[in-house]
Amino acid sequence: MNDGLELEIEAALDPGRYVYDGACFSFVGDLHEVEARVAGLVEAAPERAVALYEAFLAGCYEKADEVDDSSGSFGMLVIALVCGWVKARQRAGGAAGQTASRLLLWMEEDPYGFLYRLDGDVADALDRDGLAAMVDLVRARFDAVEQTTGQVDERARREREAARRRWGEALRTVYTAQRDIDAYLRHAEETGLTASDCLTVARLLIAHGRRDEALSWVERGIDLDAKTPYGSFAGHELTELKPRLLKDLGREGEALDAAWAEYRRHPSAYAYDHLMTFAPEADLASWQEKAIEAAMTGAYLPSAIELLVHTHRTGQLAELVRRNSDEALAALSHFWAEPAAQNLADQHPDQAARLYRTQGLRILEARKSKHYDTALRHFTHTRRCYEAAGQATEWEQLVDEVYTQHHRKTSFVPRFEEIVTGSGPRREPSFLERAKSRWVHGEESSWVSLTDDVGSC
Repeated sequence: MNDGLELEIEAALDPGRYVYDGACFSFVGDLHEVEARVAGLVEAAPERAVALYEAFLAGCYEKADEVDDSSGSFGMLVIALVCGWVKARQRAGGAAGQTASRLLLWMEEDPYGFLYRLDGDVADALDRDGLAAMVDLVRARFDAVEQTTGQVDERARREREAARRRWGEALRTVYTAQRDIDAYLRHAEETGLTASDCLTVARLLIAHGRRDEALSWVERGIDLDAKTPYGSFAGHELTELKPRLLKDLGREGEALDAAWAEYRRHPSAYAYDHLMTFAPEADLASWQEKAIEAAMTGAYLPSAIELLVHTHRTGQLAELVRRNSDEALAALSHFWAEPAAQNLADQHPDQAARLYRTQGLRILEARKSKHYDTALRHFTHTRRCYEAAGQATEWEQLVDEVYTQHHRKTSFVPRFEEIVTGSGPRREPSFLERAKSRWVHGEESSWVSLTDDVGSC
């Protein structure tokens, strides 16, 4: 007799239907709803929950070829199911060694890579005995790779290095879940200490209340990261963590100095907000001015624009745009350029016009016909801003440039001409407007009469 929840699992997996990327989020959301009902059985009926989790996982692997998981959401569901399975087995009194062995078997025989690496959430789901069993099993695999000797070809050498990294990272994951700082450090030093290791050790020390020691590891990690060619995400996190630790240790002045040094290296809206958390309340205004001045002279242009929009510094934003060339402005993504133009339109329409103009021309020069509607919108704003700034000549020059260099773009030029003549870009009827027109066979008066009747009910 089939379990009712198994039938729900099968229905939610919808076997035989291909799930495209755009539909994956909704599809996975429905699966999570069923998973939540299985999770609700863990306390009262753990054995049943174990069986359902295993059926669910089997179904997911069977379904995997029918899912475009570009977003990774389906893979994250698999991880959530594995975590639930671990908790259910432990609640049911399953042997810790068997639980760890099954997990490693799934990792080694996973054709889709959902469990290629031991996920931190899975390790955190293991209880003390489960983690100890996992350490023993992973350590045995790592040692087996380390003991491989003899001459090997290039392919075998790469496979050995991949296995060494895989099981080495798995050991780091289980030691972190155990909060075993000494074991983690021994392994990290054995395999090569990295900035990421320093960050992990610092966090473990903070969790143990050992902030002084954590700070020394943060500083060590920053030094290690500085020696790499491009730095790392761990290095970024370490530089953020350092002033927070200093502040917690009562060293507010040093915390502010550290945050300021990092801000000067990479000014941005995010770094600005981070810096202001360390600025003394009495001197906040002066620190704000100091930070803006540094961004105006040393920041990457997109980051400086984002910061000035974020802080509502319209005057300085206009100055920044004014002193940059059209080529530099054209290189900006619309993600940065459009908010800046919108902020400048009222008080500095001349600079807003430059931003809109360069964005529109960039689309034409790239021959991105599917974005011609966006280019027309930019040019509509350009004309309005030039008129507001009293720069009719600049608008005429733009019109001449478009006609001269882009006259062969026949799908664009007639619509651009509507902007030039003042009639504006032609607005295409909306979906509902077309639908209403077809519904009443083009008889507008019949539709109006019908909607009036409905509205009066």
